[in-house]
This record gives sequence, C-alpha cells and structure tokens, in this order.
Amino acid sequence: MATIRAFEMTATANGFMLSPAKRRSCFCRGLFLSALVLWLSASADAGEVYFPRGWTNGIMLLMPPPEPDSDEQAADLASARAVFRARTPAEEARAVKQASLSFYNFAPAIGPSFVPGRYPQLEKLFLTVRTNITEAIDIPKDHWQRQRPYELDETLQFGRPERCPSYPSGHAARGVVQSFLLAELFPDKREAILAIGREIGWDRVLIGKHFPTDIAAGRVLGKAIVRELMANPTFQRDWAAVKAEVEAVRQTANHAN
Repeated sequence: MATIRAFEMTATANGFMLSPAKRRSCFCRGLFLSALVLWLSASADAGEVYFPRGWTNGIMLLMPPPEPDSDEQAADLASARAVFRARTPAEEARAVKQASLSFYNFAPAIGPSFVPGRYPQLEKLFLTVRTNITEAIDIPKDHWQRQRPYELDETLQFGRPERCPSYPSGHAARGVVQSFLLAELFPDKREAILAIGREIGWDRVLIGKHFPTDIAAGRVLGKAIVRELMANPTFQRDWAAVKAEVEAVRQTANHAN
C-alpha cells in the first residue's frame, strides 16, 4: 500500500497524465510515467485488463463536434467565454483542485472516513481503471482533433496548455466513471457523489480548457465506459472484492459506534 499511496501522490502532482505509445495525450507527463513504471513493477496484479484495447466505440457513439466556422461553434465559444469570465475565485480554486482527478476529490460527499489507505482494494481498482480507459478517451480526441477554447481566444488561457485535442472532455468522462462507480459503492451518498462528478467536467469550462459541448460528449462517453467495465469478467471479480471491502469498513464503523 505504501507504493500505491506514493504513486497516488506523484500522479496527483502531475495531473494523472498517461498516454498510450505514439499518442498525443493530455494524460502524458514524464514524471507520471516514471511513477507508473515503479508501481507496475511492484504490483503482482498490475496486468489486470478491465477494458479492451483499440475500443473505437467513442467515435461511433458521439456526434462530431461543431464545425470550426459554424454558428454552433460560435455559440459554443460564446458560452465558454461567458462561463470563464463569470467564474468566482472559489470556483476557480475548486477547478484547479479537481483537475487532479484524484478519486479522493469525492471525500466531501462520502465522508471523513474516505481517506488514503482505508480502502486498499478500491484504491487498486481505481488506479487500474484510470490507466485502462485512457486509450478509449484518446481515440475520439485524436479522431476529431478539435482545438481548445483558448486556442481560438487567447483571453481564455489559464494555466498550462493541454497536450491533446478538446473533444470529448477526458475529465468529464473520468468524472462520470469515478462518480458512477463510487455511487454504487456508497448508495446513501449517491446524489452528492454524482454532483461532484458533474463538477469535474464543468470545471474545465470554468478555466477555459473545454467547450460546453466537450463536457456533454465526455459524459456520454463516460457512461459508455462504465457499461463496458461492468460487463468485463475480470472487473466484476475485482469489483466484488471492493464491494466486500467497503461493506466490511462500514460494519466496523457501525460496531465502533
């Protein structure tokens, strides 16, 4: 677990950025890859596969983004400008924090017991999911090659530029995946968990990284990814272990009270 927690901290510092070979991806940073190699070499179960390689369903599932010179694109950019310029300091701080995509962003919804080290099976599964679904998000991004809002309007620049196309939003997709899985594990916190999942996507518009249509597409893609995960036998096996772990922690807490 010490290795996994160290990987979590290193990955958070670098935005959880990972990319398949030969792909431009906003999930790619040298330090992250170094941490990932260490983690994989230390984990006996690092080879678990929950998601098929080369999954192109995102291209078939999603409508293409608005055409560059279309009225729809102009309206999308106008919306992005309005949201970016109206954000509050609190919203900006939240967007920066949640851009890490740490699943502990959901602690405010789940409660103070949701901390690193308490759910080792859950941590392990979520880290595996994070790496497994990267290609499924990258494929439609690379297919459509949509420019980011700040590439069309430099006044929307905030922080470091992203290294991948805009459509669909990977953060929105991952926020949906994380929130739907956690909502099943903690059903009494479902609405609060899903609300954070929505925020993770919308926050990207607040800081100029995405258009609203990118977020909508990312959410659709995220739900499709969840369905694919849930149909995978290896994921189902590990998911059962995670659910048992969460229930055991819950029972222990109840007995303590």
